[in-house]
Amino acid sequence: MATGASIMSLGGRDNGFGFAKTSEFVKVSDLKRVKFQRTKIFVIKNSNPGSDIAEFKPASEGSPLLVPVQKYCESTHKTIRRKTRTVMVGDVALGSDHPIRIQTMTTSDTKDVAATVKQVMQIADRGADIVRITVQGKREADACFEIKNTLVQKNYNIPLVADIHFAPSVALRVAECFDKIRVNPGNFADRRAQFETLEYTDDDYQKELEHIEKVFVPLVEKCKKYGRAMRIGTNHGSLSDRIMSYYGDSPRGMVESAFEFARICRKLDFHNFVFSMKASNPVVMVQAYRLLVAEMYVQGWDYPLHLGVTEAGEGEDGRMKSAIGIGTLLQDGLGDTIRVSLTEPPEEEIDPCRKLANLGMKASQLQQGVAPFEEKHRRYFDFQRRTGDLPTQKEGEEVDYRGVLHRDGSVLMSVSLDQLKTPELFYRSLAAKLALGMPFKDLATVDSILLRELPPADDKDARLALKRLIDVSMGVITPLSEQLTKPLPNAIVLVNLNELSTGVYKLLPEGTRLVVSVRGDEPYEELEVLKTIDATMILHELPYSDKITGRVHAARRLFEYLSENSLNFPVLHHIRFPKGIPRDDLVISAGANAGALLVDGLGDGCRMRNTKTEYVSCPSCGRTLFDLQVISAEIREKTSHLPGVSIAIMGCIVNGPGEMADADFGYVGGAPGKIDLYVGKTVVKRGIAMESATDALIQLIKDHGRWVDPSVEE
Repeated sequence: MATGASIMSLGGRDNGFGFAKTSEFVKVSDLKRVKFQRTKIFVIKNSNPGSDIAEFKPASEGSPLLVPVQKYCESTHKTIRRKTRTVMVGDVALGSDHPIRIQTMTTSDTKDVAATVKQVMQIADRGADIVRITVQGKREADACFEIKNTLVQKNYNIPLVADIHFAPSVALRVAECFDKIRVNPGNFADRRAQFETLEYTDDDYQKELEHIEKVFVPLVEKCKKYGRAMRIGTNHGSLSDRIMSYYGDSPRGMVESAFEFARICRKLDFHNFVFSMKASNPVVMVQAYRLLVAEMYVQGWDYPLHLGVTEAGEGEDGRMKSAIGIGTLLQDGLGDTIRVSLTEPPEEEIDPCRKLANLGMKASQLQQGVAPFEEKHRRYFDFQRRTGDLPTQKEGEEVDYRGVLHRDGSVLMSVSLDQLKTPELFYRSLAAKLALGMPFKDLATVDSILLRELPPADDKDARLALKRLIDVSMGVITPLSEQLTKPLPNAIVLVNLNELSTGVYKLLPEGTRLVVSVRGDEPYEELEVLKTIDATMILHELPYSDKITGRVHAARRLFEYLSENSLNFPVLHHIRFPKGIPRDDLVISAGANAGALLVDGLGDGCRMRNTKTEYVSCPSCGRTLFDLQVISAEIREKTSHLPGVSIAIMGCIVNGPGEMADADFGYVGGAPGKIDLYVGKTVVKRGIAMESATDALIQLIKDHGRWVDPSVEE
């Protein structure tokens, strides 16, 4: 493996650079550095058809991650669906020439044939294209034949996917009846991760690869024989110790884990497979898919993508988290089949899944976007938050404006005149705390409000309600026309670029704080006026009715302009949804549009400010060892008041410890009726009776000093 040694000299473990280590990936031709956009990069010759030269550079200044300079999607200024080959899953075609397919997974015990058949039929009746079933052992594999035959007899031909972990022999058996096999590269041939740091020589690593090939080849050959499809599905939470020791617990490790299996498929001339790169953290998930696609472009590969945020949770939180991860990639033109993983009955995943698929199809069909622009500052592959300059207090100001934005992510809320009629209810709607009817702010309180119509000058009660908010450093933002005709002392004034360029804003008293509304797709000459003013913040705002301009692309263009001109205004994303919009539509759209920017650090927020307990909760499947929905609700009811605390609720160990990388505490099914408790990735208590496990979790949180009693309001 001489090439691997050369790659080690390029990066290696000593300096932290991650890079592929196998000869089929790339070969070093000339180990020299050249300049690219003021950054030194490595020039590497590609050993496979595709681009002749693959250029890599640090993902950001000082970053240990090397990433391809080559594109990660067809276009960064408009949505163009990435061209892929067609992969057949039964009679369903996946790929760029076909609709984005939606799928879910059964939660029944696979051995219970009747219950599983019933769930599959319910899922099919709700409109899913594909359904996945967990197959963990020989008895489950035997049941799969009966499940398939029963469905066919009932005229249900929806393709079935076998979900395989730790069981190559089971995969071989079920490949004889199911349409697709999902393999997890982290545990198909490797032992269960112990989260140990292992040392490998190149020879050791090569022997491990030979072991993987020996175990995996029979399944590939059987899939070829029976015409089956395959998903090489990496999970961030179940990377092997070998991969983590060599590449770290990282998107790079996720991609390389999948590529090891893909190279074996290609070696055997098997191409009916798709990739997935799932994580419970949308930021990690997006980075992994982008890195995967960037390297596929280098390789000249065109395999479709299955998208999903694993362990997303339930309700609005689960839908929002999925929309952020999946929606971001769909607007980059990436994704051919998707699943929204919720801790809810599987059929409840179909509707949000369909909404996201429709969003992606519409964006690519209309090629939503903006005029081409050069993008040099956005970090595609590693999260680096843009830091806007927060307000500072100016001499002579009567109120404290420093609280109108928050350093860890700001919240702006639109309000109406009607809400001012009941001040205490109004304050509570802003998540303000009350003391004797007076509002004050805490961690979860809205930072600023947008009031598009001011109360009349003689409405003393409404104006007093606003004054009390201003007095506790909450920003009250109102349009220029309102402030000129019905001035509110110490309000912050919303202006547009035209009002700035014509100078009409100068009618305001000197020193008035300004917020500027910007679409992002304006001619650069119009944006130049931003260089002449001192804005407290910018609102990125595009009419919801504009279906051609891409909100995400317009914002990227705006951020690029600001960065290029060293304008460090804070930027808030403001989406004005139409009245009566269904709640799920609002959540999906907000996640896919604002979230797609926040995962790139563009804007004020995204996993920066925790105002409530965060949950990592798996969607349940046939492996789940307890009633996940009931237990999840019980835990949430007792722990939802702990901002900054993250709790993982996992039905079994398959993705348990690893997928809890972001969680402080874990509640994991260890055996039927028994629960294991974790702190981070470390199990600290085993075999707790389920009846007392929630109380034991609370005690664990208390033991680590993270518990506070629920507040009792007046």
